[in-house]
Amino acid sequence: MCLRVVIVDDHARFRAQAAELLKLERFMVVGDADTGERGVELSRRLAPDVVLLDVGLPDANGFDLVHAMHATGAAVVLTSSRASADYGRRVVESGAEGFIAKGELSGDAIRSLLG
Repeated sequence: MCLRVVIVDDHARFRAQAAELLKLERFMVVGDADTGERGVELSRRLAPDVVLLDVGLPDANGFDLVHAMHATGAAVVLTSSRASADYGRRVVESGAEGFIAKGELSGDAIRSLLG
């Protein structure tokens, strides 16, 4: 089964690289957004299986968007250029399925978080 993904990140280069990597690893990237507001709207419209969500967006904190993304039916994987240890318990407390540092992003890493 091919998981459908929406990528929400304010860096266009990361969105493009992540999309290419995930496509090569048999994910279907159905959309991307550069702000939290656009990401929630896109997820409502496209109903992805997974949202890859940047922690630091220009209009929102990714931790605060997890509930809205879950309401669209999507699992949420948080990401950042920083390590998960930098965020302490915030990742767990956000309710997200997990966290992957941008430098460690892979299809296997996403699949392992989703079980």
